[in-house]
Amino acid sequence: MEIILAALAAGAAAAAKDTAGTAVKDAYESLKALIKKKFAEKGKTDDSDIVDKHEKKPDSEGVKTLLKEELLEAKIDRDAEVIKTAEELLKQLKPEEFAAGKYNINVGGDIKGMVGDGTFKGIAGDISGGNISQNIN
Repeated sequence: MEIILAALAAGAAAAAKDTAGTAVKDAYESLKALIKKKFAEKGKTDDSDIVDKHEKKPDSEGVKTLLKEELLEAKIDRDAEVIKTAEELLKQLKPEEFAAGKYNINVGGDIKGMVGDGTFKGIAGDISGGNISQNIN
């Protein structure tokens, strides 16, 4: 969760500056669009508005709290694609901090999926377990 919030806050700050490069702005827009898409996939299109509110008021504790609640409720905080996109944005915005290990993501757990021969004639298993921990020093 924290890496997503850090990426959104850093991206909003960078995008507001004229000095931000196209790659950074594109990466930030990609993260926002992906989060909105994930909200829509979960039937929570109205909740995606919080991403835009956060961009306008990234320092507002009320907006941050609401964003965090919405991400948790929709389980977007555990979405591997969103985490990877946030990570890529932070690598561009804060390469020294990222290289120093400030943003650590650990994904683990017992994940079961499909067993088969590549022709989709396999034995379906349960998808269960798993956890993601994120540390920002």
